[in-house]
Amino acid sequence: MDGGLGDGAVEQTLRQVWPDDEVVVLNMQRLSVGASRLSWAIDVTVGGELRGLVLQRERRRGLGRGDMEHEAALLSSAATAGVPVPAVIAADSDGGPIGAGYLITARVDGETIPRRIVRDERFATARAGFARQCGEILGRIHSLPVGDLPDLPNPDPLDAVLEMLDGTGQSRPSFEVALRWLRENRPPQRSPTLVHGDFRNGNLIVDENGIVAVLDWELARLGNPIQDLGWLCARPWRWGQAAPVGGIGEIDELLDAYRPWNGDVDRTELRWWILYSSVSWGVMCLEQARVHLSGEHRSVGLAALGRLGTEMEYDVLRMVQYA
Repeated sequence: MDGGLGDGAVEQTLRQVWPDDEVVVLNMQRLSVGASRLSWAIDVTVGGELRGLVLQRERRRGLGRGDMEHEAALLSSAATAGVPVPAVIAADSDGGPIGAGYLITARVDGETIPRRIVRDERFATARAGFARQCGEILGRIHSLPVGDLPDLPNPDPLDAVLEMLDGTGQSRPSFEVALRWLRENRPPQRSPTLVHGDFRNGNLIVDENGIVAVLDWELARLGNPIQDLGWLCARPWRWGQAAPVGGIGEIDELLDAYRPWNGDVDRTELRWWILYSSVSWGVMCLEQARVHLSGEHRSVGLAALGRLGTEMEYDVLRMVQYA
C-alpha cells in the first residue's frame, strides 16, 4: 500500500487492459505530490514481460483539474501528429478500483528536473537544439484539427485570471494594473487552436539527444496558440538562467522553427503573452497558497508558492514599466 493505493487495485485495473496475460505488480514508487494529483512509477510484468508504467491519480475523487479520459484522448491525438508523448495504457475519470480518476501511461526514460537539464554536461547536445525542438513540437500541437479533439474549454484568458484573483480574496494592485494594461493593449485575435497550457522546462522529459516526451496536459484548452510560446519564455521557467526559452535557448531559434507551422509571430505579440504568463503564474501562486491556508490541502510546498506570488508582482510591474 502506498498513499492509499494498493498493488491489488493496480493489478485489477491492468488486468482489464491485458485480460489474457498474467499481470504482477513488482514495485510502486511515489513520485510527485501535487495539489490535485498523485503519481507513481510502477514496475509490472505482463505475461512475464517487464514494463515500466506511470500512474497519475486524482488526490481524491472530483478534485482533478482536468478530465482524465479527455487527457488520454489528447495524448493519443498528439501522438498521431508526431508530438512526443507517453503511450496511453488506460484512463478512467471515475476511478474504478483505483478510487479516483486516473491515467496510466508507459514510462519514458529521461530527465525532468530543470536545474539538471540547464546545467549538466550530459545534456549539452539536447540544449543545443532545445529551442528549435520546442518550436517544432508546439507547431505540431497547434496544427491539430480542433474538430478531432475532445470537448475543451475556450476561456477568455484575462477573464480567467481575474476570476482566479478574485477567488483568492486578496487585493493585489500590481496584478490589477498589469491586467488593465494587458486588456488595453491586447494583440489581434488568432483562430483558436489546441493550447497545451503548461508547456515549459519542467514538464518535458529530456534525454541526452533532446526532448522525448511532453507531459502534464491537464490544463489543455482551446485558445490563442501564442500563449504556449509566451508561457515557455516567461521568467519563472528560465530557472535562474539568462536564456529566454526555458533557460536554454533563444527566441529567434524558437520562432524560426515555429514559423512553418503557424506563420510569423510578432515580437510585440510574444511579449504580451510573456507578461500575461507572469501575471497568470503569480495569481496561480496566490491560489495555491489559498488552498493551503483554507485547509483544503495543507502543504508546505503550496504555502511557499504564496511568497513567489509577491516576487511575480515585482516582475510584472517592471515589465509594464518598460512595455
